[in-house]
Amino acid sequence: MSKVRYGVVGLGAIHGIHCWAVREIENAELAAVYDIVPEKTVETAEKQAVYGAESLDDLISRVDVVTVCTPSGLHSKVAIEAIKQGRHVLCEKPIDISMSAAQAMVDAADQAGVLAGVISQHRFARDIRAAKAAVESGELGRIVFGEAATKWWRTQEYYDSGDWRGTWELDGGGCLMNQGVHYVDMLQWLMGGVEAVTAQVRTLTHEIEVEDCAAAVIEFKNGAIGTLRGSTSCYPGVAESVEIHGDKGGIQIEGDKVRTWLSTAVEDGGQTAKPDGEEPKLDLSESAASDPSAAWGTQHLMQVQDFTDAVQQGRAPQLSARDALEPLKVILAIYKSAADDGRRVELSEL
Repeated sequence: MSKVRYGVVGLGAIHGIHCWAVREIENAELAAVYDIVPEKTVETAEKQAVYGAESLDDLISRVDVVTVCTPSGLHSKVAIEAIKQGRHVLCEKPIDISMSAAQAMVDAADQAGVLAGVISQHRFARDIRAAKAAVESGELGRIVFGEAATKWWRTQEYYDSGDWRGTWELDGGGCLMNQGVHYVDMLQWLMGGVEAVTAQVRTLTHEIEVEDCAAAVIEFKNGAIGTLRGSTSCYPGVAESVEIHGDKGGIQIEGDKVRTWLSTAVEDGGQTAKPDGEEPKLDLSESAASDPSAAWGTQHLMQVQDFTDAVQQGRAPQLSARDALEPLKVILAIYKSAADDGRRVELSEL
């Protein structure tokens, strides 16, 4: 195929960044959009100058890749329908809100022989990839501690803007499942996987079903320990961050950018994976700490580009739906621990 045809399903806050990213990619084209609310379909189709599908099946019939931007609790349902009809799927985070639904998507894609990916755009950030290389190369020595924090602010009006927001049924959780999932993924990925969690969650400042504050002690598979914090109650919101520490060095990243990088490799005149040079810049916000409509942009584009290339080249994308099961497990384990008075929960229980 000369260009990979994309169709976007679900025309809420995040759909615009996907439409933009597809348009920026030379070997992709935006072919159609669809929302269960007809007025949104018509409005977006006119704005994007593309076909406004009359139904999900109508959209699926016109594209090669279905981009799923619906409420989280509908991700797997929409994805599986596209997969059944032989389409590739690129889904917004999280993969879904339950392990059964998420695993069903992964299994369906495997059985159909199509590609399924889930957005975790921060994995494509230059500094985060460099930190991963430093961990894997041994530059930081034995990894002993890792922590991540997403301490943002969301108004009550934000939650009231959609009847699915802040609900267990369709949002699947609060500050961890919706906002914090990105840096849950960064922490577990950089640290090499999570073994168990001990956690507490609270709903402190919003009238919602789910949590707006969460804290957990994390036990990693490599024997290290750490912490995970999330909130949508921290006014006015601060940049998300992740730290990785070893007995030969440590890295602090804030908002996808290295703030501190120290290691004995540099002190001893050795090699370091620390990034250099300029990262591509776009006229987009670097953080959504206080503004849910903000987007990082650059990394979204990079992930959509990788997925497009994977479709054309017949290879796996750098980030598959199966990879997205891991951060979901961590979040669900945290909820399980909190619901059971802070009991230690192993991910193998899920």
